[in-house]
Amino acid sequence: MTADAPSAAAVKAAAPAVRGPRARTGTRYLRYGAGKVGGAAVSLLAVLVTGFFLFRLIPGDPVKTMTGGRPISEEQLAAYRREFGLDLPLWEQFTDYCGKALTGDLGTSYQFRAPVIDKISEALPNTLLLTGTAFVLYTVLGIVLGTRSAWRHGGLGDRLNTGLALTLYSIPSFWLGLLLIIVFSVGIGPIPGLFPTGGMESGSEEGFAYVLDVAHHLILPVVTLVAVEYGQTLLVARSALLDEMGSDYLTTARAKGLRDDLVRRRHAVPNALLPTVTLVFVNLGRTVAGVILVETVFSWPGLGGLFYQALSVPDLPLVQGLFLFFAAAVIVMNTLADLVYPLLDPRVGR
Repeated sequence: MTADAPSAAAVKAAAPAVRGPRARTGTRYLRYGAGKVGGAAVSLLAVLVTGFFLFRLIPGDPVKTMTGGRPISEEQLAAYRREFGLDLPLWEQFTDYCGKALTGDLGTSYQFRAPVIDKISEALPNTLLLTGTAFVLYTVLGIVLGTRSAWRHGGLGDRLNTGLALTLYSIPSFWLGLLLIIVFSVGIGPIPGLFPTGGMESGSEEGFAYVLDVAHHLILPVVTLVAVEYGQTLLVARSALLDEMGSDYLTTARAKGLRDDLVRRRHAVPNALLPTVTLVFVNLGRTVAGVILVETVFSWPGLGGLFYQALSVPDLPLVQGLFLFFAAAVIVMNTLADLVYPLLDPRVGR
């Protein structure tokens, strides 16, 4: 052993100092993540309680609504109420609902006489097809146009993009959907009716023709969602990039001789995406939850249309189950965004 070589004891003593910062970072992240997951669990519990009492304020008798106004005796009404547990005291209904919900049992739908979880499972793929397609389109469109507008802010393209985004974002989605139906489904003036007025399929197609038929029905509701939602993504992406425009690292990148487009794509945009990540995850949660108004306007057989049907009865187990599912989707996506933040910017978890 030479005089300059470190001893085994010295190496062992120095090892904790090397591993220490990483271990502390991991511990901080675990504490941060545990806090976020705990907060999400509390939020879900609050939604569970709120949903039970909120929808019992809806006027109307579910049993009488299900009979369709037909003459029915008090004995028959009492039998229906016993069947659905509506004759129990409110506190007993509440404890029964919470106990079953925590085990994944959301009850049985009054009008469909089927488990609520089964009805959600049937409608979920249709919602994901509609809102998932729209989500991908308006996210890509918003980020691309938003970053380009910010990079050339003040120009004609920036003013046109921002003005159009603000205008469309302020339009109610149901109003725009109805307008598109009038113009492109019913037809107006020289414009013929090109698209179906609603639904998901014609019901007579098979194979590849069926895929084209569904795509044909999908166009107007997707256009409605993209037109209304892309503006928010564009404005957030534009604002985030504008905040980065004066940073020193961009000046350094330009001084190294990098092309302006390369500086934008490799340096500015990745550092400006953090606020946009929140919006993307929130919109992803809304994608799972569906868009009630758009699905109702276009008679799309998804979770939004199912929720509207359930409210009209009111079908309390189905309404409560969908409300819990919608809220859970948003809460889970927000929690995932919080957990991803420290991976993108280590300062967040400190």
